[in-house]
Amino acid sequence: MPAQGIKLLLADVDGTLVTREKVLTERAQAAVRALGERGIGFAITSGRPPLGMAMLIEPLAISTPIAGFNGGAFVRPDLTPIEGRQLSRAAAAHAIGAIGQHGLDAWVYTSREWLVRDGKAPHVAREAWTVKFAPRVVEDFTDGMLSEAVKIVGVSDDLERVATCEADVRAALGGEASAARSQPYYLDITNPEANKGAVVLYLAQHLGIPAAAIATIGDMPNDVLMFRKSGFSIAMGNASAEVQAQADAVTTDYENEGFAHAVEQFLLG
Repeated sequence: MPAQGIKLLLADVDGTLVTREKVLTERAQAAVRALGERGIGFAITSGRPPLGMAMLIEPLAISTPIAGFNGGAFVRPDLTPIEGRQLSRAAAAHAIGAIGQHGLDAWVYTSREWLVRDGKAPHVAREAWTVKFAPRVVEDFTDGMLSEAVKIVGVSDDLERVATCEADVRAALGGEASAARSQPYYLDITNPEANKGAVVLYLAQHLGIPAAAIATIGDMPNDVLMFRKSGFSIAMGNASAEVQAQADAVTTDYENEGFAHAVEQFLLG
């Protein structure tokens, strides 16, 4: 049975809307068009910067606000800013320190730039290919950069270190920041109001629909917050068992048209 009374689908991007190779399939595009024909809106949110989602706007005919940096920046479909939620200078500095102590690489995103200290560090080239723009390499992160930080990312292929760093940042910063993994190897640290649960509430208010009329779909722990705020939640088949357990439904994985299958089965019936 399809979910009843849904007016909007809010989708995560990486691991959900696109494939492992960051391809937006024809079937996914057709699923979004079918939602529109049924009177159901479509919106996207991601840990990516808004510019890193620009390639999705035209093929999906997106007309809703786009939530980048997990809700740290809201922009219109033409990428003009609506509003942003920065980290405090103190929280940003603490996050950089904790990332270094745990042996992770640090990335800093401001509303205008992506800053790294090592352009050849793990995942930098892959991320640049994904978001279609390159970072600026800096010797160190200055006070000015940290005072403008919208998102800080800790990066490592040592997944145990990433998990430990996440726990330590949460314990140290408490309500001063939100810390959650957008990928197993990425720890995203943002303003406490910049999380995907807050994105659901923002879209509900902005579009004049109840949060209960919003469906959400995602694959990572940072998507669970939007699951909890929405009326109907779908976990991808590639999500962990812990994430799947907190969704109302589970679809196939992102290499097997999981997004399109979810739309077809759970929203369009």
